[in-house]
Amino acid sequence: MAERGEESKERVSMELSDEVFKAMEVGLAFRDYNGRISSMDFHSRATNYLVTASDDESIRLYDIQNAVCLKTINSKKYGVDLVCFTDNPAIVLYSSKNGWDESLRLLSLQDNKYLRYFKGHHDRVVCLSLCPGKDTFISGSLDQTVLLWDARADKAQGLLRVQGRPAVSFDEQGMVFGLAFGGAIRLFDSRFYEKGPFEVFYVGEEQSEANVLKFSNGGRQMLLTTTEGHVYILDSFNGTPMNTFKVKPVLSDGGTLEASFSPDGAYVVSGSGDGSVFAWNVKNGKVACWGSTDTEPPMIKWVPGSLMFLTGSSELSFWVPDLSKLSSFAGTK
Repeated sequence: MAERGEESKERVSMELSDEVFKAMEVGLAFRDYNGRISSMDFHSRATNYLVTASDDESIRLYDIQNAVCLKTINSKKYGVDLVCFTDNPAIVLYSSKNGWDESLRLLSLQDNKYLRYFKGHHDRVVCLSLCPGKDTFISGSLDQTVLLWDARADKAQGLLRVQGRPAVSFDEQGMVFGLAFGGAIRLFDSRFYEKGPFEVFYVGEEQSEANVLKFSNGGRQMLLTTTEGHVYILDSFNGTPMNTFKVKPVLSDGGTLEASFSPDGAYVVSGSGDGSVFAWNVKNGKVACWGSTDTEPPMIKWVPGSLMFLTGSSELSFWVPDLSKLSSFAGTK
């Protein structure tokens, strides 16, 4: 009984709170990048694996649990912008960044071989989302199209036209995907998307430019960021606004305002156009802010099931709470 009580006490004491966020600082950083990190993704099941893409034309695979870089693959010919894991942790999907070939590529990390090319977009791809546990994915581009793909086929299986920059995301079950553009989030049944959205939630201004759309764990909340510096939090089921946070707008071409839900959905960590990092309590607002010498918003990902989040700029930083700053740990060693 004593052991069980101690385990319970430890678990409760390390739950996320405003106090824990205020104690966050960079505990480890990889500073060997020769360009900005443009994308990061954790595998949905093998959550200790992280993949990053950066402007130095490299794709890097990390073991987060042991804080080591396992592999670096260069994509000098095509460049690399967005990257995400497939259902297989040894295979990634990535978009180009060379200005002349907007194909998506399925790459084996084991032997550095391309498994398939996906041709269809004619301008930069700005969002990618894979359907959990399935071979389907969605891509959105500045060519004002959103394409739906089967990873086993070269050609797109479906097309949705948009106005402006799109943001897309599957929910956790893969039954629904969201598509944001023009001041609205449209929800589609992924099996019958050709019938159009079954819900439309209006968010912000019609001319606002969508950056990132995400669902929380369990799918009860959504967040949408915009180039103008807004972070909108909504109820996924009825579209009710839960909160809106404001940061500096994104001024650089190609910049993306990133944000990430904490595992419990109670907090959001976001970037800012001036390079700062913000922590927000979904109900109560700003909790903490960390300044930066950067002038572009960082990439941000929460480590699944952990009290750690990552930021990616010209370096990859691991943010963890400094226990010495927490009153619950005062006097302990």
